[in-house]
Amino acid sequence: MKKNLDYYMNLDYEIIVKKVKPEDGAGWFAYYKDFKGVMGDGESADEALQSAQEAFKAFVTVMLESKESIAEPNEADKSLRINISMPERLVKKIDDFIAPLHLTRSAFLQKVAMKEIGA
Repeated sequence: MKKNLDYYMNLDYEIIVKKVKPEDGAGWFAYYKDFKGVMGDGESADEALQSAQEAFKAFVTVMLESKESIAEPNEADKSLRINISMPERLVKKIDDFIAPLHLTRSAFLQKVAMKEIGA
């Protein structure tokens, strides 16, 4: 298979999309987890995602033109979205605990799980 622009654009890279706090300018921010500096923003999550994808397309184009290697997604580190249930009171306590740490629930639960199981 020829590793051209279409090849890289169709790989399953992880893109993180986050809401920007009003005090930081509001809107949405998206970035490619595996490529520092490949990011985008917008008024909506979709706009931010599209902006990041356009930045990635430009990045890949430059890398291909300069014949530099481009990392492919690492399946071992790929995030998996899960649905869990817990008491609302516990969710509130977690949110209150992590707010000053500037962590997401997911990041906090990952840290706790890795600490408990030694991963």
